[in-house]
This record gives sequence, structure tokens and C-alpha cells, in this order.
Amino acid sequence: MGKRDDLIAKYADDLKTKCKMNPDMALLTKVTVGCGPAIYNDDASTLAASQASELETIKTNFLMKKLGLADSPKLMEGINAVIEVYGKSERNKYRAVVYYMLVKQFGRESAYA
Repeated sequence: MGKRDDLIAKYADDLKTKCKMNPDMALLTKVTVGCGPAIYNDDASTLAASQASELETIKTNFLMKKLGLADSPKLMEGINAVIEVYGKSERNKYRAVVYYMLVKQFGRESAYA
């Protein structure tokens, strides 16, 4: 297995153990690939969920630009709900895992079809 496959397996494990979700591996793979080289960088591969600027970036660049969602308070509510499921005390919140959960939460799997 390559490094990306190892990371996808780690993300799937986080979804199963920390988020109590059974991941759709094909979608998780597409979301991970969509994150690009950021998954290989320790700092970029995780989210600073306590920083408002980071959450705003997720809303603008991922939810609105990538998934094509209209700006509304529901977007930030969705981000906060996903972070709650992942666990606020969880130190390493992987970007690919959060993005995967957001895709599922907003029913936007078609963005990765």
C-alpha cells in the first residue's frame, strides 16, 4: 500500500472509532484525493477547530466553492455539528475526515461523482 492508502485507512478508522460512522470507502478516497497534497503535511492535514478563521475558510473554500452550497447560517451549524461528532477534545481532527462528514451531512456526494 502507498502512503495515501495508509492515510485513507487511518481516516476510515477515525470515522469508525471516533465518529461511529461506517465510511463509504469510495467517497472517502475521492474526498481524500480532493484534499491534494495537504494530506501529507502534518499541519495542513489537520484542522484547528477552535479557530474561527479556520472554520470560515472551510465554509468558504469547501462548502461554498467545492460543494456549491449557498451561504447561510446552516453551513456553520453543519461545521460545528461535525466537529461535535468528531469530538471537541480530539486533538487531531483530520481535514479529510471532516470534509467527508460535511459531504455526508449536506448530502453533496454528487460533487465527487
